[in-house]
Amino acid sequence: MTALVSIDHVSHSFGPTRVLDDVSLHLEPDSYTVLLGPSGSGKTTLLSILGGFLAPEQGRVMIRGQDCTAMAPAKRPTATVFQDYALFPHMTIGGNVGFGLRMKGVPRAERDAKARAMLDVVGLAAAFERKPHQLSGGQRQRVALARALIVEPAVLLLDEPLGALDLKLRRQMQDELKAIQKRVGTAFIHVTHDQEEAMALADHVVVMNLGRIEDQGSPERVYARPATRFTATFMGESTIVPGQVSNGMIDTALGRFAAPADAAQVAVRPEHVSPGGTLQGDVVDVVYQGAFKRVTARVNGIDLLARLPAETTLTPGQRVSLGIDPAHVIVLKG
Repeated sequence: MTALVSIDHVSHSFGPTRVLDDVSLHLEPDSYTVLLGPSGSGKTTLLSILGGFLAPEQGRVMIRGQDCTAMAPAKRPTATVFQDYALFPHMTIGGNVGFGLRMKGVPRAERDAKARAMLDVVGLAAAFERKPHQLSGGQRQRVALARALIVEPAVLLLDEPLGALDLKLRRQMQDELKAIQKRVGTAFIHVTHDQEEAMALADHVVVMNLGRIEDQGSPERVYARPATRFTATFMGESTIVPGQVSNGMIDTALGRFAAPADAAQVAVRPEHVSPGGTLQGDVVDVVYQGAFKRVTARVNGIDLLARLPAETTLTPGQRVSLGIDPAHVIVLKG
């Protein structure tokens, strides 16, 4: 399948700081891609280059086989949804949604009909005559989404679109975003620093760090078998333990595991640590998190994280027995 978006060897700097360093990325039609990384990783800069708000110093951007590198935002087949929604407060919701069509010279009756249809897609058919201040944060976000989708972009760019919402509403909007993307079939490229948000939404996760792509693939693969130490620690929690390899095994303070010759360390996810194993340690910390308890235990000098059943009764200083599922140990290169 031909890539819908091809980013080829893109680099960019702000003054002496290199914010993108030879980034190449190819995205398929109908996909939901999430650019994930901490502040300063380059994800927002890459989105700005895709949207035409910033021209890269090096490299090119191809969309639908067309070189869009120097193309103005209004000319390229993209639309952007910003974190602050950027709705016009004096316009009705229908006017906001139809604004892009108005700029294209679409007659009033036609753009109103299309705006009503798009508001129906995002579940706000009854809001056509309202003003933005009459809607909740989640509703305004859906209006911004409808306004972007109505111009039928090849790619919809979302810049931390859920960052201003509270936790409950953010999770609700995650479900709605995914459902809308599947319904309209447009490729979405979504920037966030929230790992749970990325895993909930993405078909394709791109993990960025210091201007480079650390890892990319399905959320399941990137989480279960991360390619780098950074990915293992940024995509969820892990206990990282160094080791020595010999005869196809790596010896660590937490046990001996199968490993290739170039392995240097292992990562253990807290959900793969269970009570009642052969490892002995002392509880350092216990945090109740509703569905489970997050326990830190010092085992052979290593602070091992464990996600144990909520009913587990442990206190700091208590001796505890733990086990690690070797099938889920992540082996990392040096």
